[in-house]
Amino acid sequence: MKTFAVIRLRGGININRDIKNTLKMLNLTKVNHCVFVPETKEYKGMLQKVKDYVTWGEIEPETMIGMIKQRGKLEGDRPVTDKYLKENGYTSIKKFVEEIIEGKAKYSSIKDVKPVMRLHPPRKGLEGIKRSYAVGGALGYRGSVINELLRRMI
Repeated sequence: MKTFAVIRLRGGININRDIKNTLKMLNLTKVNHCVFVPETKEYKGMLQKVKDYVTWGEIEPETMIGMIKQRGKLEGDRPVTDKYLKENGYTSIKKFVEEIIEGKAKYSSIKDVKPVMRLHPPRKGLEGIKRSYAVGGALGYRGSVINELLRRMI
């Protein structure tokens, strides 16, 4: 089972209520927020519904480790560290990421973790937020190329 990184790229003005509710269920309430979701039938349906507002793809372990180290936050804006993960049942960030990617754990399963990563806008900008990735834009499914975008946003 793969894990997708989902990033919201568009705002919520004049947005359909169903799409707004789906984005809220995905915890994507603001632009440049990112969440990790497992590749299940239910999540794929949700992503298809919001494909005109988000981009997603399969995340690599190295990218996820970098994101958790730099952008992962606990309650009170404290960083997620190896020490904190050891206190909560995981040996290190690397082992925790491996479990997330295998589908054995969820990122939100850590006690007091904020489920959303707040990212910077990407360096060198986006390709355009009105077209899908397949036709030269930035929205929709982009496969493993999402890792390059995430590195620009960390």
